[in-house]
Amino acid sequence: MKALTWHGKGDVRCEHVPDPTIEHARDCIIKVTACAICGSDVHLYDGIIPSMESGDVLGHETMGEVVEVGSGVSNLKVGDRVVVPFTISCGECFFCKRGYYSACERSNPDKAKATKLWGNSPAGLFGYSHLLGGYSGGQAEYLRVPYADVGPLKVPGGLTDEQALFLSDIFPTGYMAADFCNIQPGDTIAIWGCGPVGQMAIRSAYLLGAERVIAIDHVPERLELARQGGAMTLDFKEEDIYDRIMDLTQGRGADACIDAVGTEPDIGSGFDAVVDRIKVATFMGTDRPHVLRQAIMCCRNFGTVSIVGVYGGLLDKIPMGSAINRGLTFRMAQTPVQRYLPHLLRRIEEGEIDPSFVITHRASLEEGPELYKTFRDKQDGCIKVVMKP
Repeated sequence: MKALTWHGKGDVRCEHVPDPTIEHARDCIIKVTACAICGSDVHLYDGIIPSMESGDVLGHETMGEVVEVGSGVSNLKVGDRVVVPFTISCGECFFCKRGYYSACERSNPDKAKATKLWGNSPAGLFGYSHLLGGYSGGQAEYLRVPYADVGPLKVPGGLTDEQALFLSDIFPTGYMAADFCNIQPGDTIAIWGCGPVGQMAIRSAYLLGAERVIAIDHVPERLELARQGGAMTLDFKEEDIYDRIMDLTQGRGADACIDAVGTEPDIGSGFDAVVDRIKVATFMGTDRPHVLRQAIMCCRNFGTVSIVGVYGGLLDKIPMGSAINRGLTFRMAQTPVQRYLPHLLRRIEEGEIDPSFVITHRASLEEGPELYKTFRDKQDGCIKVVMKP
């Protein structure tokens, strides 16, 4: 089959790889009908996620048609149309039983590596390094889905692939970011990053009752899409974000702040952002947490900082004194997608949101390598790429 494969920093190829096969009774195989390039994939493209191996198949936003099921899968049959969560979860362990599917204790065969780095292991993920299971991803013609009796969600016939695809990751992630904020009537939510997850967080914040959303970015088309979602926008290259948020909130700060950027922000406007970039370039640091620092400083006393942007290592110069003395709450996670799927599917079916609004580019797998670069460099108005193998 054809698939997008990783061969080093900035080197993604479309090439032929072996077709997946059933390896366990709880597996299924799907024929991929739609997949996407995620902002998290850019971290792989930029070579900052450890334990990638040449030839690894990429991708964790995938849906398609079931073409084979293992003997232990009774909830799916050949021909079912499903969307696949990026988190691989057994459904039976301590964490899965509590709804924390992204902390599954059984799905990461590379658990020892992850534990050495992080103190314990999260769930395995599709297409995201041999730190998180070494599973082949879904930017391919076919995908093996482990624990298929727990993960894939059947898609109703009335929804298009493009409406359902983002249930795999960015819609639940954006929704979780807003859900973490414990939004109350009248709340102002500030969101850093107007990429796909940020866009979903904007709309989710309003779905959950926010009165005002302030969205921060500098890419014109992303800011425009945020405005279309009802947000007030700030360009961090044109104005001081802290001063503007304080001005807009009568000096109090935002009720909650969402970091939807993570470890690879654009250069930013502060000296600390420049220092971050130098440290990472000279191997003196692993991550660039400029956005997180700013979110902490812009949050009101006893507010919430919600973190869904990806960080992988150690963060430097985080203003914990500010957070502790002002009573901030931090909430963060890899998204336990299965926890949110039924509820978010209903919202789509009832017309409350159509996640396909974020798509700007539609392509084939063969066009994928070039579109990785286009997406990473924010060229050609690219906000979200969907590929149809």
